[in-house]
Amino acid sequence: MELPGFVYRLYERKIRRSLSPEKLPTHIGVLVDGNRRWAKLAGAPTATGHQAGADKILEFLGWCQELGINMVTLYMLSTDNMNRSSQELDDLMGIIANTLDRLGETKTVRVHPVGALELLPDYLADKLRELEASTVAITGIHVNVAVGYGGRREIVDAVKALLLEGQSKGLDAAQIAADLDPDQLAKYLYTSGQPDPELVIRTSGEQRLSGFLTWQSAYSEFYFCEALWPDFRRVDFLRALRDFSDRQRRFGS
Repeated sequence: MELPGFVYRLYERKIRRSLSPEKLPTHIGVLVDGNRRWAKLAGAPTATGHQAGADKILEFLGWCQELGINMVTLYMLSTDNMNRSSQELDDLMGIIANTLDRLGETKTVRVHPVGALELLPDYLADKLRELEASTVAITGIHVNVAVGYGGRREIVDAVKALLLEGQSKGLDAAQIAADLDPDQLAKYLYTSGQPDPELVIRTSGEQRLSGFLTWQSAYSEFYFCEALWPDFRRVDFLRALRDFSDRQRRFGS
């Protein structure tokens, strides 16, 4: 039996008061998982679940802004998801496009696409590029939109870019290899210049990364929540932040 709403609000306030701003993550990665299962449980079309998930994204970003968390990476569409039925994929692409419009309308979000845009329909790839250009000067929350994203592909793309740049400078493979180190390769990732996420959250009860930020999450803390993404509540988010702030972060051990 669910507790009354006012009890949850009291509980939220208690957790919120326990969080120290200096212990909150500055960059959070989120796998927005469970939209399809949510729709199935509700006896609704799959597109309804994807739309509910999109609505939750706007709500979630509001929570982050309230708490002063200024960078979020949202895993919205993987390269593997591109193999779904054409109708579902078309519906999802349209919902993502609408969500991008809504993000732009806030005038408080800086959007950066991460993913292989060449895999997307032209209208969606163009919208991502245009939104990135139109929000570049915004100093509010920075949102990486991972669409057509795969962690392994990102690393391969980074290596290709590094090799091509080295070749353009007249370097041979041996010279490029001699100078290669993790910091250098990181400059060619989709998130070049950004801090790695300190916290990665996945909803729906699944406990795997599914190729999300494969390189960047090497030292991230992970939090797995049973709630499906459309059902993810502010209290669930606060619990994740409390869990993160209570951990002793370790790097390399």
